[in-house]
Amino acid sequence: MILITESEELAEACTAFRQATYITVDTEFMRESTFWPKLCLVQVGGPDHAVAIDVLAHGIDLQPLYDLMLAENVLKVFHAGRQDVEIFWHQTGNIPTPMFDTQVAAMVCGFGDSVGYETLAAKLAGARIDKSSRFTDWSRRPLSDRQVRYALDDVTHLRTAYEALAAKLQKNNREDWLKEEMAVLTSQSTYESHPESAWKRIKTRNAKPRFLAILREVAGWRETEAQSRDVPRNRILRDEAMLEISSHPPKTAEGLARVRNLGAKLAHGSRGAQLLEAIARGVALPDDQRPQVAAKKPRPSGIGPTVELLRVLLRMQCEKHEVAQRLVANVDELEQIAADDNADVRAMAGWRRELFGEIALGLKHGKIGLAIENGHVKLIEQG
Repeated sequence: MILITESEELAEACTAFRQATYITVDTEFMRESTFWPKLCLVQVGGPDHAVAIDVLAHGIDLQPLYDLMLAENVLKVFHAGRQDVEIFWHQTGNIPTPMFDTQVAAMVCGFGDSVGYETLAAKLAGARIDKSSRFTDWSRRPLSDRQVRYALDDVTHLRTAYEALAAKLQKNNREDWLKEEMAVLTSQSTYESHPESAWKRIKTRNAKPRFLAILREVAGWRETEAQSRDVPRNRILRDEAMLEISSHPPKTAEGLARVRNLGAKLAHGSRGAQLLEAIARGVALPDDQRPQVAAKKPRPSGIGPTVELLRVLLRMQCEKHEVAQRLVANVDELEQIAADDNADVRAMAGWRRELFGEIALGLKHGKIGLAIENGHVKLIEQG
């Protein structure tokens, strides 16, 4: 095992990794008590060795690692890397590039929706991952040998998984499919957190503009507070409290104190005053500046059976072509296809249309049928 704690060791390791065509990357972090993830350990694997980097080691200079993440000649391989990438983006303002995500690649290659690392490692590397250290406190020092072994496993077996998936993508001519799906992970907008958009994360069925205007202001205030103080959003104000406030906006500290799960201390303090100002801003917004949420169109009467047939077709086509259903269409999109031949959905464009969309229209209009033969569903041409 190699645990790097010194700047010179890290610089040497990163220099060596820059000679590789690819590296595997994983992180260990803590986020229970902070808004931003607290990075504790970074694991990097090359074609023939792997290291764990103690980013909390006193005086360690991480710049060689950050430079490595931007080296254009070295592919960075992650598994379900969104949170890992967010950490590098938050630390440096840059997204690792170029990048390959084995979870996304596995969906393109037919391993199912959001396949876990343990499953992928078992199927492609024949490895059994010991996950007993998964919920350990990665901020405590010294790290145990078991912790370091666990951490290195997450990049060691990833090498075999990557090589197998890359070969399958090339064989099936699906490398462009992967690039399309990777666009979200490589976009800056994925990791930006704008207070004015924070309200969109809150689950609510209330679409009244006045309610949404207040919710937008209150959620924006909470987002700003959570980021500036580096604490989880619910430490500032719980979602349920925001929904109650938006439905019945208090005008005074006394009224604010009566909101469930809020408390008199916050209500009567400086943050309570700021919250009341946010509420007042939302209340005062004129109608033409309040958020508008388009009402979801009701599902046309009688299309239920069509949607169910499209679901069967989707599953059949995805199993046949070894691609995860989630990459092609979801239930909402199937409903749109059932209602409209020209639905603006993913399945009606590009490789998805070829794999599913055209056949779906054929099924919808009776040009193609489904039949069961020897226990298997198959397509039949209609005369």
